[in-house]
Amino acid sequence: MKIIEIIDAFGHKNILSTHEMTFEITKETHLTKRGDCIIAVKATKGLADLSVEFKETARRENAKITITIEADGVKEVINAQGSPYLLFSHPTDLVIRKSDYVCGRTLAVKANKTACDLSRQLVKKLRNPSQKVRITLSVDY
Repeated sequence: MKIIEIIDAFGHKNILSTHEMTFEITKETHLTKRGDCIIAVKATKGLADLSVEFKETARRENAKITITIEADGVKEVINAQGSPYLLFSHPTDLVIRKSDYVCGRTLAVKANKTACDLSRQLVKKLRNPSQKVRITLSVDY
């Protein structure tokens, strides 16, 4: 059974997308260059906003989470895993991690890509503050 969540967000002039262990989507509007893992701002959802069905499915032992990021015809797909320890408590942030570390901001673990792995073509688009970004979250087990 596949559960899908759609999140709309925007790019930002300070997006660097250079972090080697994570990437993040946030509802926040302000971004400094220290936030090198953030790839989109002004998101329509934080972790706490995701549906109960999505959260329950993502907490299954064998949950597979796919994150698709689309901006102006450029698309990137990231594969990750869920975890029984996911909290889904953060009101503004969604963090995808390469490690298996879990906290209230964690959406998925053991991702095959992080901020530094995203195509530079996509990152260039994400640096435009008026660029709309569509993030599709899909969880299956």
